[in-house]
Amino acid sequence: MTELLCVWIGAFITLCCFSFLYKDNPFYRFAESLFVGVSAGYYLSVVYFHQVLKPNLLAKLFPATFASGEAASANPDYWLIIPGILGCLMLLRFSQKLAWVSRFTVAFVMGVSTGLTIVTSAQQYLIPQIAKAIKPIIVAGNMWQSFSNFVLVVGSIACLFYFFFSTEHRGPVYGNLAKIGIWFLMISFGASFGATVMGRISLLIGRFSFLLHDWLHII
Repeated sequence: MTELLCVWIGAFITLCCFSFLYKDNPFYRFAESLFVGVSAGYYLSVVYFHQVLKPNLLAKLFPATFASGEAASANPDYWLIIPGILGCLMLLRFSQKLAWVSRFTVAFVMGVSTGLTIVTSAQQYLIPQIAKAIKPIIVAGNMWQSFSNFVLVVGSIACLFYFFFSTEHRGPVYGNLAKIGIWFLMISFGASFGATVMGRISLLIGRFSFLLHDWLHII
């Protein structure tokens, strides 16, 4: 009985979402609000509290209460009071008079995140991309590898020329390289978009399979 009820609820919510294909309606808004509410409640109670706040803050400030095993006998790390206070300041966003105080937390998080992101992006994306672009254009005895290296080097240089906005994209060299960079970017974006659409279509097929097999038992 419980399994049958879950199937009917799932089918109803799925049809509510599909109803947006006709126009915006109360059924779609109900499904949208339900999804947002359940997601917010799940992430707040399960992810943010039990996987982030509790192990990283509460268990280290109050190990005897929130920690388990050998960690329960560890000494409290009182330095974590500072990030705890910064986190509490974000709650002042709900106050019109004290909302400006939360800007200290936002500024601190943005500054630290930007610094860490720059280093991480350089190590994981920029430097490996530069290393992969430094390849011999001609590989003796391997025409396909030579062509692949040529496309990689030309594409990297052309895209860099396109994103250099200090000079207008004109001229026989600069203008043509910028146009080639646009072609490489469009091919890359098209491939990424195509992969995204394929993933969404697989989800759509899964919902149709659920409706026709689990709910209606047609297939």
